[in-house]
Amino acid sequence: MSSGGATAELVVSFGEMLIDFVPDVAGVSLAESGGFIKAPGGAPANVAVAITKLGGRSAFVGKFGDDEFGHMLADILKKNGVEAEGVRFDPNARTALAFVTLKSNGEREFMFYRNPSADMLLTESELNLSLIKRAKIFHYGSISLISEPCRTAHLAAMRAAKQAGILLSYDPNVRLPLWPSEEAARTGIKSIWKEADFIKVSDDEVAFLTQGDPCKEETVKTLWYDGLKLLVVTDGEKGCRYFTKDFKGQIPGYAVKTIDTTGAGDAFVGALLVSIAKDNSLFKNEEKLKQALAFANACGAICTTKKGAIPALPTASMAMELVAKAK
Repeated sequence: MSSGGATAELVVSFGEMLIDFVPDVAGVSLAESGGFIKAPGGAPANVAVAITKLGGRSAFVGKFGDDEFGHMLADILKKNGVEAEGVRFDPNARTALAFVTLKSNGEREFMFYRNPSADMLLTESELNLSLIKRAKIFHYGSISLISEPCRTAHLAAMRAAKQAGILLSYDPNVRLPLWPSEEAARTGIKSIWKEADFIKVSDDEVAFLTQGDPCKEETVKTLWYDGLKLLVVTDGEKGCRYFTKDFKGQIPGYAVKTIDTTGAGDAFVGALLVSIAKDNSLFKNEEKLKQALAFANACGAICTTKKGAIPALPTASMAMELVAKAK
């Protein structure tokens, strides 16, 4: 952690953290896999760790099973410098697990074990609201909206953050197998759309949410609403597109040898949130925004060059090196 970490503005990340079991050989189905590597995952937790690895300050709010895996995850947060006073343990539910197949191109398929897992059982009364209100940015996904009581807790946390004047950051992170149906996913994800100050979506998610062509600007524009400060669409190795009230553009990606795309979007979001926490004038300053997005693209790219999410998250110097090399 950089020396700036202690005084940096706090980003609080809310939601799920789980264990991904990834086959030790890419390109095989779960059934064919001989062995699995245990990797901590869960997008909001990945974002929290991405932030501390880049020298920022983050805290995680969520719930684990009071089991070996739950305590292992809490330890991983602490080892990575993520503040964990918002973490709760459930004696009656297990920590969530996901089995992830890596296809030979590094893309993924998921099989989840959550029936119900501890993260889904976080209640409003278990929220550490004083921690949330200390944040400069409150970040969340959509998986915490799928079932009660977690959905109510999520909405209460968002409300408290908004009332305290905290920036709201949303990465829907569509995981269709977890929703009852595609329609339920679309409705649930859009139900809190107009609360956020900053939204990041992937091109695939644009296609899913709009049922249109994500390459077309008019399709992306249907996701814009007045009051949004920044909408970013990530286009994989092609980089990203950005939209604000006053300007829009595209920032190219970086060519790297991709092994595993897990966590790349979270590395990108974490990097962007570190920049916004330092200086939120970049919503209005295109030059600063472009620099922040180039840095975020580099973080996302580096994250794909190693297996797993958290072990592959880069440091600031690694990202700056890639940015400089590309120039």
